[in-house]
Amino acid sequence: MRKLPHNFYKPLAIGAPEPIRELPVRPERVVHFFPPHVEKIRARIPEVAKQVDVLCGNLEDAIPVDAKEAARAGFIEVVRNTDFGDTAVWVRVNALNSPWVLDDIAEIVANVGNKLDVIMIPKVEGPWDIHFVDQYLALLEAKHQIRKPILIHALLETAQGMVNLEAIAGASPRMHGFSLGPADLAASRGMKTTRVGGGHPFYGVLADPQEGQTERPFFQQDLWHYTIARMVDVAVANGLRAFYGPFGDIKDEAACEAQFRNAFLLGCTGAWSLAPNQIPIAKRVFSPDVNEVLFAKRILEAMPDGSGVAMIDGKMQDDATWKQAKVIVDLARMIAKKDPELAKAYGFTESL
Repeated sequence: MRKLPHNFYKPLAIGAPEPIRELPVRPERVVHFFPPHVEKIRARIPEVAKQVDVLCGNLEDAIPVDAKEAARAGFIEVVRNTDFGDTAVWVRVNALNSPWVLDDIAEIVANVGNKLDVIMIPKVEGPWDIHFVDQYLALLEAKHQIRKPILIHALLETAQGMVNLEAIAGASPRMHGFSLGPADLAASRGMKTTRVGGGHPFYGVLADPQEGQTERPFFQQDLWHYTIARMVDVAVANGLRAFYGPFGDIKDEAACEAQFRNAFLLGCTGAWSLAPNQIPIAKRVFSPDVNEVLFAKRILEAMPDGSGVAMIDGKMQDDATWKQAKVIVDLARMIAKKDPELAKAYGFTESL
């Protein structure tokens, strides 16, 4: 059950920061995961931070049981000692039924809470999971004098979580969005695939038989089309963001780009990268189209204060399209700070 409207935006603890009402506009094309327990990877984080929009320390899957505490300590160390600039800092904590999650959240908020933007919760199954994390974060924020609320990102990895998407999306003003976790979700659903994202050679449609034709063409389809579309619908309807998650075949860059592009076309904001070679793929796929940015700039130039009406290429522009144009241009300008080539293509020759 949702909180009553007049209570929805009230802090859940005395001294906790006021909940936000709109997500900040910032580039989130690529969420790059790193294992914080590996010292040589931690050493490269300051340089990697300049290349990505979001850095996410991974404390959950792929971290050995005997390295859980080292990963937590390594994440705190690297966040404390790194200037991330305008790169967002996320962390994926361990699952809510694990023996590590309480210390994950408590120690990270206590030590680097003011530098943490988003906490990702694995295997979210219903609003009750969000309510628990929401209250726990509020108490910790109040205790440690955190200045802005830490947002919650839900990782969708179970059939029950997919069934409860709407309730999860509306569970808290902290909600940032969703990411698709294809491997665990496939297992939860009983899907007959061992692939982490992408298509499957046996999932497709067979062309109708044609007279005189000995072989009927088979067209491979996207296993995740419905799931991504449903995730996007619920996210956008609630003012949240949807992300494609991991693509497991690191060497198959063409298939990775195809999956990312499918997600982009369906409305996703960005995707995860698990290795350095996936970073440029996500950035390329999820950057605003150059022509769209150039047209949006013309709208802002024609209507500097957003009032009135302008005709551009025979199309009427008003305050609504001005707002859309401003979102695109603001996002492009932020991306241009990290990407000199796109800055030139977007026409941002002035100082950024």
